[in-house]
Amino acid sequence: MEFLSVQQTPTVKLDTLLIAFSGWADAAEGASSAIKFVERKLTSTKFAEFDPEEFYDFSQTRPQTTRTRDGKRRIHWPKNDFSYLVYPESERGIMVFMGVEPNLRWRTYSNAVAQLAHDHGVETVVHVGALLDAVPHTRAVKLSGTANRPDLNEFLENSGIKSSNYQGPTGISSSVMEACTGKGMGYASIWGHTSHYLQAAPNYRVSYTLLKVLNKLLGLPLDLAELESAASTFDDEVGKAVAQDDQISSYVNKLEGQYDDAMPISGIPDPAEVVRDLEQFLRGEQQRRPDDSSD
Repeated sequence: MEFLSVQQTPTVKLDTLLIAFSGWADAAEGASSAIKFVERKLTSTKFAEFDPEEFYDFSQTRPQTTRTRDGKRRIHWPKNDFSYLVYPESERGIMVFMGVEPNLRWRTYSNAVAQLAHDHGVETVVHVGALLDAVPHTRAVKLSGTANRPDLNEFLENSGIKSSNYQGPTGISSSVMEACTGKGMGYASIWGHTSHYLQAAPNYRVSYTLLKVLNKLLGLPLDLAELESAASTFDDEVGKAVAQDDQISSYVNKLEGQYDDAMPISGIPDPAEVVRDLEQFLRGEQQRRPDDSSD
């Protein structure tokens, strides 16, 4: 793989690969911001990268240009970087891959990701993404996902993450999943749904929700207080902006009704409470009966 550049070799077993892709699968930067938070807080070390020349049509995925402080122009090419982080007081670690969905050679790209993961002992791959959806920003962030292993499916179900039954055009994450599955790795893909009427990015509500799940799934020692505060500030700013637009406020109210109607019953009620409620209802009916008999 001439397009793969390896700067160093991790000295610990990397039993999990955490993946996110910027662009189409990263609405409001909800997924990439979550991964960047992990890398920053747990001090990740970059060890490999893909040469973008092999995988991109630069007229479609254009590089970005910036100016340095001394006035020089610099071009930033699409990045596909592998890093790793080590659990505190442990010989285990996590491989992290932040990529940009390629325009070309999807199977070569996906097989390369899977092979590098396999070479470093990865057993489980977790992808996080973010998508636009008709959901209100005033409710809990909706999550959906899929997995290829019973224990991962059980985790998703116990975490209230709805299984995705989507069929249709797909993204690079599905191709990577197929390649990793072919090498015997478990795979879970978890998506945060962001309100489609919000243009603000990054959406810290989605990032915070995804990281709460990753903390539990991967046993990450992440303190999310900083991100929780950012999510709260984001909520306040969005709330103020929406309140100033009657049309959007009305639309949000409609979405709230649809969201609430679609929510499943949270649990089975206490039988004693059911009996008490029934007795109160019957007493009310008896009190109203004399008036009802007048017709």
